[in-house]
Amino acid sequence: METHVYIDGFNLYYGLLRGTPHKWLDLERFCDQLLPKNDVRKIYYFTAKVDARPHDPDQPTRQLAYLHALETLPRVEVHLGTFMSSVVSQVVVDTDPATGRYLRAGGKPVIKTDAAGTPVKAWTFKSEEKGSDVNLAAYLLRDAYQENCACAVIISNDSDLLTPIRMAKADCGMTIGLVPPRPKGSVELKRLADFKIEPRVHLLASSQLPPTLQTSQGMVHKSANW
Repeated sequence: METHVYIDGFNLYYGLLRGTPHKWLDLERFCDQLLPKNDVRKIYYFTAKVDARPHDPDQPTRQLAYLHALETLPRVEVHLGTFMSSVVSQVVVDTDPATGRYLRAGGKPVIKTDAAGTPVKAWTFKSEEKGSDVNLAAYLLRDAYQENCACAVIISNDSDLLTPIRMAKADCGMTIGLVPPRPKGSVELKRLADFKIEPRVHLLASSQLPPTLQTSQGMVHKSANW
């Protein structure tokens, strides 16, 4: 089947790539190996440009090099959302003094309270990625209603995609595949998909871009930290 792949970049990174030496991922080769029986025509990659952090000032440089590297792959389209940052007052969860991990009771985090039983609050810096899930849903539905492909494969754990996936299946008869970056992803997404593929580590290792690439912005190099 003619197939389009829709990748939630942050889901992929935090669910599958973080902490591995496989971040310099060739998305075309990865998708072709995931779907050897499908004709993968287009790969959408949805992400947002990150900001420098005190503990990792080079994070934007690494990401930009990777985005430039993806420009060399003719079947890949990169679509950028945005980050929104704000300072908000939030309740504090209680922690275990021995481990530092937050406590849970009845499957829910335990809220820290003062002597009067009032929830303790603290000012926190909150950074949220906006747009990737909406962009993914929009491109999925456009392809479904325009009959641009017979099969859509979604690399994400985001349950916010349930409604657009249902619409693509019910209204257009689109076949939906799911590649969950985290083993404990959305149960609803897994039930809704027509087929599911577990991404194996060996596919990541065998789907790496060359360490140096010529791009429209000049030569880019794989980061030594990657």
